[in-house]
Amino acid sequence: MGIFKEFKEFAIKGNMVDIAVGVIVGAAFNKVIDVLVKQVITPPLSLMTDGIQFSDRKIVLRDAIDASVASGGEAVEEVAINYGALLEALIDFFIIGFTIFLVVKFMNRFRAQAQDPKNKKVTTPKDIELLSNLTDLVKEQNELLKNNN
Repeated sequence: MGIFKEFKEFAIKGNMVDIAVGVIVGAAFNKVIDVLVKQVITPPLSLMTDGIQFSDRKIVLRDAIDASVASGGEAVEEVAINYGALLEALIDFFIIGFTIFLVVKFMNRFRAQAQDPKNKKVTTPKDIELLSNLTDLVKEQNELLKNNN
């Protein structure tokens, strides 16, 4: 019974909910990025490179041998370095990194606006508003103390 109680306390604290929301949003964001890379960015890149499919690019170290042609009747698989898959993964990585950078930059702009208590267009979180009011009161009190001395 003790483990269940500890798990319940952990789940209620909000950590578990935050993690779940992050995973769900991350999965949805992954789908968007996947479509962006494969359907929007890769086709123009393919057009610029005369239709070369990066995933098909490889350096063949040993050709495959068909079982009917092989001397012992054994088929030999192709041995190759598939550098095209690496190129495609690197392109995906840079596109995802740049997209995340843009999203974070966009979100930080809104966060900065929301944390500015003087900006009346955006609702300021209560804790930021209270701290700002406290700071203003301390400044006012310091001015009064300076004027009285």
